[in-house]
Amino acid sequence: MLIPSEPIWIDQDDQLQELCSRWRAQAAIAVDTEFMRSETFYPIAGLLQIGDGKGCYLIDPLAIRNLEPLRELMLDESVTKVLHSCSEDIEVFQRWLGVVPAPLFDTQIAAAFAGLGFSLGYSSLVKQLLEIEIPKDETRSDWLQRPLSVSQLKYAALDVAHMLIVYGKLLQLLKAGGRLEWVKSDCADVVGNARKLDDFSDAYQKVGFAWKLRPQELAILRRLCIWRETEARARDIPRNRLVKESALWEIARKKIQDVSLLSKVPDIPSRTLKNDAETILQIVHDALLLDESAWPARLDPPLAQSEGPLMKSLKNWVREFAEQANLPAEILIRKKDYEFIVRSGMKTGEYQLPARLLGWRFALIGEHLLHIAQTQPDKSEVI
Repeated sequence: MLIPSEPIWIDQDDQLQELCSRWRAQAAIAVDTEFMRSETFYPIAGLLQIGDGKGCYLIDPLAIRNLEPLRELMLDESVTKVLHSCSEDIEVFQRWLGVVPAPLFDTQIAAAFAGLGFSLGYSSLVKQLLEIEIPKDETRSDWLQRPLSVSQLKYAALDVAHMLIVYGKLLQLLKAGGRLEWVKSDCADVVGNARKLDDFSDAYQKVGFAWKLRPQELAILRRLCIWRETEARARDIPRNRLVKESALWEIARKKIQDVSLLSKVPDIPSRTLKNDAETILQIVHDALLLDESAWPARLDPPLAQSEGPLMKSLKNWVREFAEQANLPAEILIRKKDYEFIVRSGMKTGEYQLPARLLGWRFALIGEHLLHIAQTQPDKSEVI
C-alpha cells in the first residue's frame, strides 16, 4: 500500500475549515504536534500534523487565526484521535486550543498491551510493525522559525504518515488478544486526568525528603509550593527558574524569616531573591501563624525493611503473571500502587487496593494481590 508522506502546508483559515469538515466524517485521524518549551512553563505550539490516510497536513499555528474548527474536531466524539505518547501533545492542545482531544488512542499504550514493549518510541514501533525506518534527525529543531526547512517538513509529515496503518495493525492485535477495551479504558483515563482542574495543594508531597519535615514545616512547604506553581504559570517560566524544590525544602525546614539567611539558601536564582524575597518571607511568616489544626499530617517515610518481604512477593507474582501474559509489568501496576497496598495494611490492619486496580485490573491482578497481602506470613520477619 502506498502511504502518502509529502507534506501539505496549511496556513489559511478557509483551507483548515474545509479540511476539518472532511476529517469529521472519518472514523480516525493521526495527530502529532511540534512545540518549543526551553524558556517557558507552557509549550508553544510550532506545528500541528494531521494524517488522514490521503495526505500529511502540516498546520501552522503561527498563521491560523480561526481555531474553532480545530477545537470542534478535537472534541468530536465520533472521530478517534490517534497519537503516540500523548502527554506532551495534550499540554499543547490545552494551552493552544483550550481542549483535551477525545476520544484518543495512544499507540504507545496500545503497543504495550499488544506485547510489543513498554514505553516504545514511535520510530521503533513503525519499524517493528511496518519494517520502515523513520529518521529522527530533526528532534531538536526550532519549530517556531519560518520558513521551516525541507528536512523539518519531511520529518513532521513522517510522524503522521504511517500512524493510521500502525493504528489498524494494533487494533487487530488487541482484538485478537481481547485487550482492546483495556487500552480504551486507559486512554479514557488519560483524558479524564488531563481535564481535572489544577490543584496545587498537594504539590508539597512530591518534594524530595518532604517526609522528614514536621507538620508546621510542612505547612510552610505547602504554601511555598502553591506559590511556586501559581507564579511559574503566571510568569510562564519553568519552575526551577523561579526556585528549585530543594530550596523550598530548606526554607521550610529552617523556617527562614530573614533576608540574609534566605540569600544563603542554595538553588535560589538571584533574580528571585531580588524580586520575590519579601513574598517568600511573608509566606513563611503567615504559615507560622497557622493554628496547629491547619498543619498537614506528617508524610509517610520510606517503607521499613520489615515490609520488604510483602513488597517482594507482590512484585514477583506480577512479574511472573506479566511474563506469562506477554505484557510489560509496568503497564499493569505502578510502584506507588505496590506502596499503597503495603501501607494500607500498616495503617488500618486491612489491606486495600488503589483506585487504579479496582477497574478492569481488579480481576486481572488486583484480586490476587489482595490475597497475597492478606495471607502473608508474619511481617515482622525480616529478610
